[in-house]
Amino acid sequence: MAWHDHPLDVVFENVASDADGLSTEEARRRFEEFGANEITSEEGRGVLEVLVSQFTSGLVLVLVGAAVLSVAVGHVVDAILITVILLANGIFGFVQEYRAERSLEALRELAAPSVMVYRDGARQDVDISEVVPGDVLVLEQGDAVPADARIAESASLQVDEAPLTGESVPVEKSSEELDSETPLAERENMVYRGTTVTRGRGEAVVVETGMDTEMGTIATELSEAETRQTPLQRDLDRLGRRIGIGVLVLSALVIPFLVFRGTALLSAALTAISLAVAAIPEGLPAVVTLTLALGVQQMADENALVRTLPAVESLGSVDVVCTDKTGTLTEGEMRVARLWVHDEVIDDAFDPEDDRVGTLLRVGALCNDADDERGEPTEQALRQAAIDAGIDVDALRNDTPREDEVPFSSDRKRMATVHADRVRVKGAPEVVLERSTRVLTADGVAELDEATRNRIREQVEMFADSALRVLAFADKPTDDGGDPEENLVFVGLQGLIDPARPEVADAITETHLAGIDVKMITGDNRRTAQAIGREVGIESDVLTGPELDAMDDAELRERVEDVDIYARATPSHKVRILRALQDDGRTVAMTGDGVNDAPALKNADVGIAMGVRGTDVAKQASDIILLDDNYATIKNAIRRGRTIFDNVWKFVAYLLSANLAEVLLVFVASLFGYLILPAVQLLWINLLTDGLPALALGADAESSDVMRREPRASTDGIIDRPMTTLMGGVGLTTTVVLLGVMFLTLRGAPEVTPYVMTMVFTGFVVFEFVKLYVVRWSRGTPPLTNRWLAGAVSASFALHLSVLYTPLNQYFGTVPLGIDDWGRLLAALAVAVPGFLGVAWYVRRSTREHWTTQNRTGDEPRRGTDDERPSGTTERDRDVQ
Repeated sequence: MAWHDHPLDVVFENVASDADGLSTEEARRRFEEFGANEITSEEGRGVLEVLVSQFTSGLVLVLVGAAVLSVAVGHVVDAILITVILLANGIFGFVQEYRAERSLEALRELAAPSVMVYRDGARQDVDISEVVPGDVLVLEQGDAVPADARIAESASLQVDEAPLTGESVPVEKSSEELDSETPLAERENMVYRGTTVTRGRGEAVVVETGMDTEMGTIATELSEAETRQTPLQRDLDRLGRRIGIGVLVLSALVIPFLVFRGTALLSAALTAISLAVAAIPEGLPAVVTLTLALGVQQMADENALVRTLPAVESLGSVDVVCTDKTGTLTEGEMRVARLWVHDEVIDDAFDPEDDRVGTLLRVGALCNDADDERGEPTEQALRQAAIDAGIDVDALRNDTPREDEVPFSSDRKRMATVHADRVRVKGAPEVVLERSTRVLTADGVAELDEATRNRIREQVEMFADSALRVLAFADKPTDDGGDPEENLVFVGLQGLIDPARPEVADAITETHLAGIDVKMITGDNRRTAQAIGREVGIESDVLTGPELDAMDDAELRERVEDVDIYARATPSHKVRILRALQDDGRTVAMTGDGVNDAPALKNADVGIAMGVRGTDVAKQASDIILLDDNYATIKNAIRRGRTIFDNVWKFVAYLLSANLAEVLLVFVASLFGYLILPAVQLLWINLLTDGLPALALGADAESSDVMRREPRASTDGIIDRPMTTLMGGVGLTTTVVLLGVMFLTLRGAPEVTPYVMTMVFTGFVVFEFVKLYVVRWSRGTPPLTNRWLAGAVSASFALHLSVLYTPLNQYFGTVPLGIDDWGRLLAALAVAVPGFLGVAWYVRRSTREHWTTQNRTGDEPRRGTDDERPSGTTERDRDVQ
């Protein structure tokens, strides 16, 4: 039930307790009834489960089948090669992914080991797990709140709720009853498990414990989150299924056909196995895994720690980034951004030589409890502003010691300190203004007339419109007489803000140019959210949490496309927004650092946690951790993800075009009664000749336009129309030319000789090396930018020569070739290259036209214009706090 909208006596009645707490016996009985005050966790994946998961994709299962089939017909060498590739792929994936998913376990670390409660009418320390509903907590500065509780008594109590709500400023607490519609971030009469007392003291009656707390709700959402496949995982699984079905169909057709034509059953079976081996890209899983692992290392060098391999590629498919505000778009700490002294606003350097400015900064530093080691964020910011202006605050405090004080409270909304020379006051602008009768001007102290009061009120509104938290400052001589907080001299205003990171605006601009929407989801109020959004380049209407609650899922799906700023959002709101986007086919990255972000991080296609400010819960629910908490690192990570996808596209196109040519060559030759490439030669091409160069493709540098493209749709497979065009054109060219080589070298012979096999085998290898550079050129990669590729081609060619000119040739059925033979192969290559280049030119032109359409037209895909967005109320009509 909701506890914030009931009178305190009703709350005590509902939990069967009172201000003296529970008896020891009653607490024991309730412990047995409600259980331990703990966040229960689900079991993480074990070692065996992680290892087995590396061998469950469709493509890997097809390879397992090929290995078994090879053993069945006595091709042990083939089976060993396939098994080695499978094991290498599994080990790489296992090493990268074996991190236990302890998202729920980390929630326990937020709790203190013991807590002060009233038992039998006296204060007692009890273990946090023994807290039960009805216990009365004693809260003091520095305490971690052990359970959800309703405030019974508050003495300047402030609580840091940023880990739960995202609110960057500690929340003042009181015991007053609130409206039932009050959102979580504004429930001043409640404290929640996992938050921390930053100031004052208080007492609160426990209303929820364990999994019934707000933190427990987050734990439940984490446990229910489903693991989503990345686009690349879906593509490879789909490819594996299609290849498996294709191999079965092809074998079922070829064997009866060849037997019908008089071919021996064993020869027909060997041909079918050769076709199966030719169709399966044995090196593809290992090359994909190694390329992603290389990307992981490169991203770590750029301050992005990747926890799951497929997340690297998923970044390249992201078309929406949902980000928290506090600590992600902003610095995560309060600063004084603007001053107002009589009829003057100061934005830049604060000059203490100006009497008005110096007085304002000194009042802020003296009427202040913060020091080097402690202090709530607002007071730390006021102190730092004085220091930055050149004021020696420590010396100032020594020279002007505090003699008395009236502490700040949520009821008074002000604080006063009494010194030998003057009384100094700070507080809410209206409160300080109504107690002031004079104002400090450039010409000295003057009467505070109504016109000046109105100008001050207008200035407060203008500061608030810029998302500034506004405090007013006043003083008067100590010997002025009367109440120390009356007849004050109004000194000025200080506007504080958790400022945007300076690099964020440029990073968001670049992500927008890349066709990626950026949506800010925060627990802050509407005005603050909109002002920060405007500063970093996120312009949009604002939806608040209560407005989201009033929408059904269908209406929310319509609005999320147009609205980029969400205020007063709770953890469940974040997950709803994510699911609405995902249901609309979007690939979503979620960034965040607090406990409140964990369910959304877990549910997102890519969860990105902050490494410095992030909680353990957020980190362990994420796929990627930013080691520098810098939003700009996300932009770099997306660029890296797109580059990796480009490289994956290139080697998939390269490998599959080779497989297509192999299948066509073996199949067409079999129609004429020739087994041109036995399985061992096809495996050699697939695993070594293709494998090393394809792996080197993973080190290709990014294209210059990689961040000027529209994100690929999550429904698009990696095998898209440009790839099928390239595969078909290059594969057919290779098949036709090498069939010509076969028939020319056969010279009418009834059977394939080792010499003919060697010519076709070596011709295929040479064609593949040249095709590497053609495929790269089709994707816009300059030919001489990858030294690893040149090394891989050289090493692969040397390995191939070893199976021609060493005793290894007896295992591969090859013979040495002479100079004339190499000349014939070069002539065949000269015939094939124009066909390769023609196909590549067509693919390059069509893909680059698609990529540049957005920039030529100036459109930003999927981003609604202001005219398309539903009209809303004006900013002044919206809620402020």
